[in-house]
Amino acid sequence: MTEHRRPKLGFLIYLLPLVVFLVSLHFGRVHIPFVDSLKALFSPLFPSLTQGPIADFKIILYGVRIPRLLLGLAVGASLSVSGASLQALFKNPLVNEYILGISSGAAFGASMSLVFLGKNFPPQVSAFIFAIAAMLIVLFIARKSDSPIIALLLTGVIVSAFFSALLSLVEFFASPYALQALFYWLMGNLSTAGWKDLAISLPLIAAGILVLILMRWRMNVLSMSDEEARSLGVNIRKEKRLVILVTAVITASATAVAGIIGWVGLVIPHLVRMMVGVDNRKVIPMSAALGAAFLMLADDMTRSFASFEVPVGIFTSLIGIPFFIVLLKRSTKAWL
Repeated sequence: MTEHRRPKLGFLIYLLPLVVFLVSLHFGRVHIPFVDSLKALFSPLFPSLTQGPIADFKIILYGVRIPRLLLGLAVGASLSVSGASLQALFKNPLVNEYILGISSGAAFGASMSLVFLGKNFPPQVSAFIFAIAAMLIVLFIARKSDSPIIALLLTGVIVSAFFSALLSLVEFFASPYALQALFYWLMGNLSTAGWKDLAISLPLIAAGILVLILMRWRMNVLSMSDEEARSLGVNIRKEKRLVILVTAVITASATAVAGIIGWVGLVIPHLVRMMVGVDNRKVIPMSAALGAAFLMLADDMTRSFASFEVPVGIFTSLIGIPFFIVLLKRSTKAWL
């Protein structure tokens, strides 16, 4: 793509989440005309708009659709930014946001809450705690390795396998009702999203994404060899630990409230690099914008094209796998 077209493309990518958000207000089981959805959206600022059916539409929007869309926006942005940041850090295009055992830890934490604690302990909190615990275990085991990057990747695989085995053990002892709730959570979905979920996850996700965007120029330095990075005055160990910690926190926050939604952090950064190149000063923020728009669109499809909802995690996998195969063939040169 020519250089003079990239600024226009960047502007469109940054604008896309807002456009998708406004259009998505129209979709759902209850049909709301697009103009009426905008009236209901702005009715708190202009009370004169709240009349007739607009009052009912306002209840639907602010009670169900807006928190669901905002959560989809936050989760999509966090998974995409995490994937892009870790790919730059590990210099590996196949790394995703769950490489440090976060998804397996979160799944085990949620299973413990849903199966053994029931309503006494929120599964979101338990999932977040064990996701962070999995990441800390990976860092602890790999801390003194001569090849820290390779050690982190291999340890992440081992820790993921360990927590997956624990999850299977919990599933074995679960009651049918608890097992059904657990499977539904593991599939990844936004259908139960509410303002409480946003209050739990959004502050951590927003702060973490902001930190990674502010560090985006450092990602280019960390993508170099360690010798080159040190020559530029970068504290490699400190910077890498900070990136890993922040990506773990926002991925754990997203996973805790939405379950395991795969392929977003792997596909979206590749797509962005195809469009704008490998400069992380552009890739990181654009991945956030495109990831947010992508997950909102995916959620629109799951709740609009059938009388029942398919969990969005299944939908992203069905789209992501063939899409990634195509991207992999076209984007290999971007990493050479």
